[in-house]
Amino acid sequence: MKFGIPLARAHPGLWPQLTKRAEELGFESVWLPEHLVLPTAMSGSPHHGDTHPPIPPQTPVFDALNYLSFLAAQTSTIRLGTYVYNIGLRHPFVSARAAATLDIVSGGRFDFGVGASWLREEWDAAGLDFATRGARVDEALEVCRALWSQPSVEHHGRFFDFDEVMFEPKPVQPAGPPLHIGGDGKAALRRVARYGDGWLPMNHTLDRIPESVRTLTQLWSAHGRSGKPQITTSVPLSSPDDVQRAADAGIDRLITSPWQRTREALDGIAAFADQYIEKSAAAG
Repeated sequence: MKFGIPLARAHPGLWPQLTKRAEELGFESVWLPEHLVLPTAMSGSPHHGDTHPPIPPQTPVFDALNYLSFLAAQTSTIRLGTYVYNIGLRHPFVSARAAATLDIVSGGRFDFGVGASWLREEWDAAGLDFATRGARVDEALEVCRALWSQPSVEHHGRFFDFDEVMFEPKPVQPAGPPLHIGGDGKAALRRVARYGDGWLPMNHTLDRIPESVRTLTQLWSAHGRSGKPQITTSVPLSSPDDVQRAADAGIDRLITSPWQRTREALDGIAAFADQYIEKSAAAG
């Protein structure tokens, strides 16, 4: 099992130290969420059953790929991910360039988690149609993949239209950074099978994961994909048995924040590593 930590659960002032300490302790990755802008009036939620947005509009938000590049310069092995980046809000030229830059400066350590977004008012503020966000995300992913892998690209689609362009330098990772698709419905699973390397379930309990993994496996095969998608999510952990149950359900990476307050974060990840990471490494 791989273990990552969600940096946003701690104060931004601790992010560099927390990332460097996580690398020392054997955590595999750190992850940042992302929004382009937070409107004052927000509705909806990414969490099932919640009627209110999970964050207030005055929440500090950083450009995730920019900040992860800053962290890349201070680390050498830990992977750097977005959980998740609202790729549909940008032209794919912007997303592809920022992602390629981060992948290059990190030496191929970027995991690109992307989602279709839940915040309608953010799309309204950007002047984009929230109702077509899924199709726009799909087309943006198609363009990014082409820019990262092909010598030249011409595209004439529903949302993006351009004559032949060239895009250099290419990312370090072949065909670009791994794409981890966030979402819970059939549309998200189809997006994983068509464009992604992994799946980020956002609202799944552990008992629901196996059935969705079976569906994803069928879609993956139907698209002629080899190998298997990576499954990354967060579930409650109280013992190594919980980790085994997560692995049995098909999860490859667990995102965990073993602290309640920022001042507890460094001690929390050290205690977690002692219980879960170091013992599992020794057993292996």
